[in-house]
Amino acid sequence: MNIRNFCIIAHIDHGKSTLADRMIEQTGTLEMRQMKAQLLDTMDLERERGITIKLQPVRMTYNNTQLNLIDTPGHTDFRYEVSRSLAACEGAILLVDASQGIQAQTLAVLYMAMENDLVIIPVLNKIDLPAADPDRVSEEVMKLLGCPKEDILLISAKDGRGVSEVLQAVIDRVPPPESIRSPYARALIFDAVMDTYRGAVAYVRVMGGTIEKGQKIHLLGTQMTFDALDVGHFSPKYISDSSIKEGEIGYIVTGGKDVTHVRTGDTISTQEGADPLPGYKQVQPMVFAGLYPSEADDYPQLRESLEKLAMNDAALSMEPERNAALGNGFRCGFLGLLHMDIVQERLEREHGCDLIITAPSVRYEVKLCSKNPAEIVRSSLLKPDEPDTAIISNPADFPDLAYVEEVREPWVRLEIVCRNEDVGAVMKLVSDRRGAQKSMEYLDADRVVIHFEVPLQGIVLDFFDKLKSSTAGYASMSYDPIEYRSGDLVKLQILLLGEPADALSTIVHRSEGHTVGGIVCKKLKESIPKAQYVIPIQAAIGAKIVARETISAFRKDVTAGLYGGDVSRKNKQLQKQKKGKKRLKQMGKVTLTQEAFLSVLKRD
Repeated sequence: MNIRNFCIIAHIDHGKSTLADRMIEQTGTLEMRQMKAQLLDTMDLERERGITIKLQPVRMTYNNTQLNLIDTPGHTDFRYEVSRSLAACEGAILLVDASQGIQAQTLAVLYMAMENDLVIIPVLNKIDLPAADPDRVSEEVMKLLGCPKEDILLISAKDGRGVSEVLQAVIDRVPPPESIRSPYARALIFDAVMDTYRGAVAYVRVMGGTIEKGQKIHLLGTQMTFDALDVGHFSPKYISDSSIKEGEIGYIVTGGKDVTHVRTGDTISTQEGADPLPGYKQVQPMVFAGLYPSEADDYPQLRESLEKLAMNDAALSMEPERNAALGNGFRCGFLGLLHMDIVQERLEREHGCDLIITAPSVRYEVKLCSKNPAEIVRSSLLKPDEPDTAIISNPADFPDLAYVEEVREPWVRLEIVCRNEDVGAVMKLVSDRRGAQKSMEYLDADRVVIHFEVPLQGIVLDFFDKLKSSTAGYASMSYDPIEYRSGDLVKLQILLLGEPADALSTIVHRSEGHTVGGIVCKKLKESIPKAQYVIPIQAAIGAKIVARETISAFRKDVTAGLYGGDVSRKNKQLQKQKKGKKRLKQMGKVTLTQEAFLSVLKRD
């Protein structure tokens, strides 16, 4: 087959989208008047932030060969998008910035590509920059891949230098798709979107056979049957064809109106009851947060918007939950804080949702010492294989410490690439988060890769910001989950006017309780508006108060209108005011703003 399927993998901001632009230009896929910078970044959010969030396929033709490219994100929070791209390809262009060299996410995506047995084409980009050092970076790549220096291509994606050599290398080095002789067609869904007018559209890689327009198709995972209303390829817009054949990447318009019917990783076949293709590993969310509508009436809109977004973003998980203060909402799982931030912005921009987001937390395993665990936590939280263990991501569900035998938290393998001079600062930062160094190796005389094992809770909040500021922006990081480990973890409850505010509670290590409680109380004092009575803000672990701040009441001089007479007149007026404030306090409630919820995010 004269087909090559490949993707571009790299660290964030190493020039993937710019290289894709030059490839589209040099293959004549679009006319110059139709081109714009970062053409495959179709979302406004991607253009504003300068990052790729969604994978995007495009078909090109070069030297009589069909080239199917999938542009992938670079940030570690979108690694599931990368893994799905790799499963649909036979080769990958490993793009490395010639001035920055190999970064942490370069290593992370490279290992993923190697696990998928992809052919790797090493390419050094940005050789036109004054700070570029191709010789030094080539040595790093040779050491990493074990390839000869002549296999490494030098390009400048900005001005198009060397791009034609990359296209030729894809044709020469990447193998064509393996031919699978089969009486029926099978295709793997690597992405899906909900089109307003055409229904569910599946992005597929055809593994065997041919799928024709108008043909009856079966989704083997969801047991649904549709007619292929339209089939075609990406150029990069939808281009309709009569059929898509074995080895090709394209789209199928199913017309499905329910977002749950077309799932990423499912198999489309023309034969009912066929064997499904091996899909993707089920993604494990790392960070959990509650999403609630600002107005209770907007709950149905939020549910519909989340379902549509979950179809397009397979790494997003959701389940309904209820909060005493915020009403009905959803507990959502994300791959990281940036992923959470992007989902929030997409819901607000694309779907018009007005949201309140609670403080993010990770998932814990809590072993209970009760004979009947269902009396302590909801039965839906109990592990099926361990009925005495609950899986808790919402601190409000954390049981009383009297019933807890053991708490296990997720640990991750953390990989940091930094300069030699930053090693001390990085080690201190990680050790402050209860991490342990495992190994260290030098990429060259000045750059080092350090491997740590660290609790996930320690790195999901503000770790990345602190890492960048302590290394002058030079360090980069990536992480992978390892296992659950036992720890002395407790629920830090925030009390407002003596009443627990579940939305603000967090789970922390006992040694950090006093520090974290003090910081959260200070932040809340700054963000909660004053009332006509004193508002105490307390942080408690069980019955023990570990931190306190007090918001003073508005001062109003009720004696200003008095003149002359005995001091008892003044005291009588002040006593009257005191009684009124006490009555107000009994009726009053503390107003929690979105800023108050976000104040527990930043712990500096």
